[in-house]
Amino acid sequence: MTIVPVLIAAMFASLCVSVGSARADDYPFRPIKMIVSFPAGSGSDQSARNAANYITRQTGQPVIVDNRPGANGFIAARLAAQAAPDGYTVFVTTMTTQSVNPHLYRKLPYDPRKDFVPVAMLSRSAMVLIVRNQPDQPNALSELTSRLKVPTAKISFGSGNMSSFLAAETYKQLISGSAVHVPYKGNPQALTDLLGGSIDFMFADLTTGVPLVLQGRLRALAVTGSVRVSTLRQVPTMRELGAPVDLGVWTGAYLPARTPPAVVSRLNELLIASLQSKESQDRFRLTGGDAVPMNPTEFEKFNEEELTLWGQAVRRAGIQPE
Repeated sequence: MTIVPVLIAAMFASLCVSVGSARADDYPFRPIKMIVSFPAGSGSDQSARNAANYITRQTGQPVIVDNRPGANGFIAARLAAQAAPDGYTVFVTTMTTQSVNPHLYRKLPYDPRKDFVPVAMLSRSAMVLIVRNQPDQPNALSELTSRLKVPTAKISFGSGNMSSFLAAETYKQLISGSAVHVPYKGNPQALTDLLGGSIDFMFADLTTGVPLVLQGRLRALAVTGSVRVSTLRQVPTMRELGAPVDLGVWTGAYLPARTPPAVVSRLNELLIASLQSKESQDRFRLTGGDAVPMNPTEFEKFNEEELTLWGQAVRRAGIQPE
């Protein structure tokens, strides 16, 4: 009497595997949603939209970019982690949610390792330390450093993500300076206030910072990392100037845990191809950023390395987890 139910269960399981494989082979056969952890106009948003446009052109399927900024990426990460593991909800985020937050908070509403499958890197870049391009503003890093060392100075810095914040905190610690932190949901909002004079300086990713520098609206004092960036050759690195802040930023794509490997592999192929598109290459030339094509295994290893790197940065900055 128990043989028939067992056979039915086995047939059903076999059918599910067959359907799952077919769907993976046909992926994507319906619209995809990309949940982005930062606002429109941010570096991660631009990376997501470039990839979305490419996937739509190649597959004919719409890719909807859904910006869910705020709470250091908690909102977007939690929403993406709860999505069905079928490849149709892609989480586009940065080191903030995947590498930094685990060292800043004792308890997260998501697990960057267990809740997601790393798929591909979409961009990476140094950061640029910027001030307003006005006569009363510092013309060199040494001038800003001197101002930050004045006990009575009222200087503030903005940050739209944790990498920006940690770069500023590392700089402050290196020079024994002081400045008030003003947090924002994303770098575009911080840049608006920097231009308006509400804050005095910030570290921005190249995607959002370089265009404003090239337009003459902001002044670049230095860049992070060990080498100068192609679009700002005249701007020295922090290391050259004796304040080695070697932190960089990156954006990557993830899928919910338990997504079929074939779907992960297919999305990786599409995203890697998108990096070679004219749209992406033009953006990299404009900003000085780039991306390293990685398969999912390589990107997972990169994530582990970054988790260690940003943990060290948090400790160097003297920040205690909340």
